[in-house]
Amino acid sequence: MIGSVSRPLRRILSAALGLAAASAIAVPAAQAEPAIWVVHGKNNSTVYLFGTVHTLRPNAVWKTPKVEQALGESQELWLEIADIDNQAAAIPLIQKYGLDLKQPLSAKLDDAYKAKLAAAAKTIGYPPAVLDRMQPWLAGLTLTMAPLVKAGYDPKSGVDLMLKAAATQKGEPVKGFETMEQQIRYFADLSPELQIAFLKDTLDDYEKATTQLDRIEKSWEAGDVKAISRAMNSDLKAKAPALYDLLLVQRNKAFARQIEAKLQSPGVAFVAVGAAHLAGPDSVQAQLAKDGVKAQRF
Repeated sequence: MIGSVSRPLRRILSAALGLAAASAIAVPAAQAEPAIWVVHGKNNSTVYLFGTVHTLRPNAVWKTPKVEQALGESQELWLEIADIDNQAAAIPLIQKYGLDLKQPLSAKLDDAYKAKLAAAAKTIGYPPAVLDRMQPWLAGLTLTMAPLVKAGYDPKSGVDLMLKAAATQKGEPVKGFETMEQQIRYFADLSPELQIAFLKDTLDDYEKATTQLDRIEKSWEAGDVKAISRAMNSDLKAKAPALYDLLLVQRNKAFARQIEAKLQSPGVAFVAVGAAHLAGPDSVQAQLAKDGVKAQRF
């Protein structure tokens, strides 16, 4: 069971903390149209919903006229976490939840995967001793992201960071649905078995990470929400329903409740969350619809 869960687990865990990546070849501007929705409430309230990826090539195309219009109208920005750019806050959390100074990572792996871990560290130029102090989930994320950065992806070009920088420059409030600690604990609280499965799957095909995530980003730039759902949601729902419920359904419900509360007051808000949250039958839009709140494609 663990083996069958691992690959969709890696995709959705990456999305959960904003680690979906961008396309190797940017879609021409005339074709790029990332999906965006609009929700109208009472008292002249409006919320725009925009699905994001968080690590992009600098030439990725996403600021379409529709997105620019929505951003121009917005008076506040909502992200999954408001302090996404606060590395100082992340360091103690990583130290608390991401390191294991008692049992080295290599002691948790058989000989075959120890060799793969050493080879992966050498390939990406990462000190093996540093990886060996990590919990399996953190090592898996590190090995997922490193090839992407090496291939030219830039975490600083992520949509969320750019949106926050623009909002800050405008003097616009930036709010978060969750805290940084909450997001890290989605990984850290996984069972040891699932963490090891996540790491093993990453080691099995980390060199393919760029190609796999390219497909997701291409679907995102084209606004193909069904393709995003197939790539990021469907396998997890079928093979690990409890995890799917935790990472997507329950979080989408919580996002929807906060959006509904926002709609009770006048003003325009721009909501940007990972693209997986706005795709599929359990999306944020679907949770809003259950309460009679309609999100329309903008």
